[in-house]
Amino acid sequence: MAEDDDKDILDALERESKEFDKDAEIDRILNAFRLDAYAVLDLQPGVPESAIKLTYRKKSLLIHPDKTSNPLAPDAFDRLKKAQTELMDEKLRERLDEAIADARMLLMRDRKLTVDSPEVKDPDAEFRKAWREKTKMVLMDNEVRRRKQLKAQMQEEGREQKKEEEEIAERKRKREHEQSWEQTREKRIESWRDFQKGKPKEGGKKKKKLKVLG
Repeated sequence: MAEDDDKDILDALERESKEFDKDAEIDRILNAFRLDAYAVLDLQPGVPESAIKLTYRKKSLLIHPDKTSNPLAPDAFDRLKKAQTELMDEKLRERLDEAIADARMLLMRDRKLTVDSPEVKDPDAEFRKAWREKTKMVLMDNEVRRRKQLKAQMQEEGREQKKEEEEIAERKRKREHEQSWEQTREKRIESWRDFQKGKPKEGGKKKKKLKVLG
């Protein structure tokens, strides 16, 4: 009987431990910088594709909404999936890698370091932390720039669309005018013929002689 009680206690503790791990991972994902897919997946830049797939599989199974009652699980799962999709896209991953490399270069310039500096060759915890912060700034600047470009593009497309709509409306107006003119053509011809019939012919009527008085 005591052994059964001990087993139940151990099972309960294990379940609590698993739920704690799930909650902790959900909190980590939601607090990660969402523009950095590596941070969301808790991976270092430059990892192979196989590591991305394996990490995503493990974490997605851990925090899947069907596997936990945590109400934040769906949001965390969506962010995890988006990060994995971005890193599996060659162009998007290349863009992210370039931003991270830019952040490293800017940090080196700020600190007057070279590629041979000890903290750059073998990054310590402090340098890595500063690098992550600089990466955030670069990614945010890139996102602001991207949104501005998108807005400008949409505005330009809006102007082009408006211009095209105005041209279509003008062509429609001209076409309707031509159709209306053509539809009244016979009526105008008939009116002209009637006018010609009623007009006195030249020389058809004799002019009356004026009577001289006196």
